[in-house]
Amino acid sequence: MIDAITTALSGLLASTNKAAAASGNIANANTTGSLADNAAKKPYTPVDSVQSSSAGGGVSTTIVNRTPPFVPAYDPSSPFADEGEIIGSPNIRLEEEVVTLKQAELSYKANLKVLQTASDMQDELIDSINTKA
Repeated sequence: MIDAITTALSGLLASTNKAAAASGNIANANTTGSLADNAAKKPYTPVDSVQSSSAGGGVSTTIVNRTPPFVPAYDPSSPFADEGEIIGSPNIRLEEEVVTLKQAELSYKANLKVLQTASDMQDELIDSINTKA
C-alpha cells in the first residue's frame, strides 16, 4: 500500500506543477516585449510541464521553456515595436492552456481516488486483523 500512496503523491505533485505552468502561461499571455537581442524588456517565455515515469514508481516533473518562446506580432502602438512595427508575443494558445488545466484537474482527482482507495484497503486490513484477534 505504501507504493500506491507514494505513486499517488507523486502524481498529485505532477498535477500541481502542470496546473502551475499552465496558469502562469495564461496570466502572462499578453506580456509582450521587444524581439531585439539587446532589449531590456523581452516577451514572457512560456513553460511546459514534462512528466516522466520514475524508476521506483510514480512520476517526476520537469518544467522547461517552450520552443519557440515567442512569435512576432504586428503592433504599431507598442513601445516595444521595432522599425517594422513588430513585437514579440508569447507563444501561448489559451485553448491549449485550458485543456492542460483540465488534464491537471482530472489527474489530480484520479490520484486522490487512489489515496482514498489505499486508505480504505488499509482500514479493511486493520478491521480484518482486529476481527481475528
